[in-house]
Amino acid sequence: MKLAVARMPRGWKGGAPHYIYQDIITGDAERGARLVMGKAATSLGLYKLPRLDGLQPWREQAPEAIKPWLYSFEWLRDLRALGNNDARLLARRLMECWLKEPPADPLASEPTIMGQRLANWHGHYEFCLGSGARGLQVQAGEAMVRDGRMLAAMVPLPPRGWEGLAVLRGLLAAFMVRPDHQGFLARFERYLPAEMKRVFLPDGTVAERSPEAQFSALVELASILAMYGAMGTYPPPGVRENLARATPVLRSLCHGDGGLACFNGSSEGNRNSLATLFERIERTRLLAPNLPDGRFVRVVAGGALLLVDAGVPPKHGFDRRAHAGTLSFEFSWQSQRLLVNCGSFADPAWREALRASAAHNMILVGGESSCDFAKNGTIARRPHHVRLEKFMSGGEHHLEMEQDGYRASHGALWKRALTLDEAGHNLRGFEIIEGERPQNVEVRFHVHPDVRVIQEEEEVILKASGSIWRFSQQGGRLKVEGDVYCGRMQPERSRQIVLVLPKERGSASGNGCIQTVSWHLEWLPG
Repeated sequence: MKLAVARMPRGWKGGAPHYIYQDIITGDAERGARLVMGKAATSLGLYKLPRLDGLQPWREQAPEAIKPWLYSFEWLRDLRALGNNDARLLARRLMECWLKEPPADPLASEPTIMGQRLANWHGHYEFCLGSGARGLQVQAGEAMVRDGRMLAAMVPLPPRGWEGLAVLRGLLAAFMVRPDHQGFLARFERYLPAEMKRVFLPDGTVAERSPEAQFSALVELASILAMYGAMGTYPPPGVRENLARATPVLRSLCHGDGGLACFNGSSEGNRNSLATLFERIERTRLLAPNLPDGRFVRVVAGGALLLVDAGVPPKHGFDRRAHAGTLSFEFSWQSQRLLVNCGSFADPAWREALRASAAHNMILVGGESSCDFAKNGTIARRPHHVRLEKFMSGGEHHLEMEQDGYRASHGALWKRALTLDEAGHNLRGFEIIEGERPQNVEVRFHVHPDVRVIQEEEEVILKASGSIWRFSQQGGRLKVEGDVYCGRMQPERSRQIVLVLPKERGSASGNGCIQTVSWHLEWLPG
């Protein structure tokens, strides 16, 4: 009944939004040019756009993994970045076809996608419809108000991470189209404070503990701020404050190349979009010195950067994209990534594989992950105890950590110690598995595809842009295997270093068994 009432027409004749606002994120002009040529560059490769010679292009079935991108009209950013008349006419034509016959797919009416579509239509109105026919403007205005009513009837929603902000921003966009609908604004301002409180942890990290989610949440807040600016009024309390706390966190989760670290469903991201966002919301380039709630560790020494996930996985309701990567790390030198997690990918099968511990720089016990995932994507088994101790000694940075994710499945506790010297030239690791009995243990190190890997007996040479590194170990058996990296939109072949600890290497201790291995990544002078 609630949604049925929301669909009832109210007699409005539509038209241009009362308040005009331009989307703050810069798209990719190259992707926009491909769209004009009828092809969409997606994480699944090139997707052929629906034919536009009829009135039902949205009837054509698209791959499930790219439907959210299609239905949210996020691609309008790329067409606007291209900016020519062909791009404008394509955007207008696709919107016109949607208005005449939207897809019957229920996903098109999913709250997050509806909120994003509302915000994208509103944020690209001038580019797409500003010079369009009056009749099309009226149809678009009516559709935005109608979708706004549906969203208003749906909120409040269960926790969904940063996407909760996207849903609410759709309501704000609907209000800016027709401000005499005070209910849109009233519901937006009623639920925004609670949504920000559950999206952001006290230190500014998003509850998903994901760099990509951090970026998306900041885009939503910065957009809300810009939308209130377009209306000539102050934003609700908490918007500026959360931006101020969360922005240094996002910068702390970036490598020297300007891209994101690959933790918990993140890829490297779009560097242009990141730069645009920072330019808009930063007055000074601040880094978060400590993240006691987000539990990411950032260590800088010389030209080296070490990023570590030292926290428990996100809590229920925020864990649908979480990875089994507790105590995993990434390491880069200046603008070159060396050791990386494998990223994320839109295809469901790939996405699940990349959530596993095997796709991270960490230990595997019995070939299994430190988390199990339920069919609905949430975490079914997780580490409950994660310890972190940071200290300096003799100019060196020390991290001592442990997690119990393997206790329930294998009766094992994993301890990891990482040391980075003052110059950033030596990264040392010491891995300990304490268990009831010897286990099959592997430690995986994933090498970025831009780095050349050369195995030399019991050492591995990493040849990166502008630097050469040597990887060595004690206590295990070293091998190099093929790998796949999904941090840059498309899967790329790469290499991984694997340390194998045979069961017979374990030593008895009290009532259990201890297995250890140490490793060393060393910079070699050129």
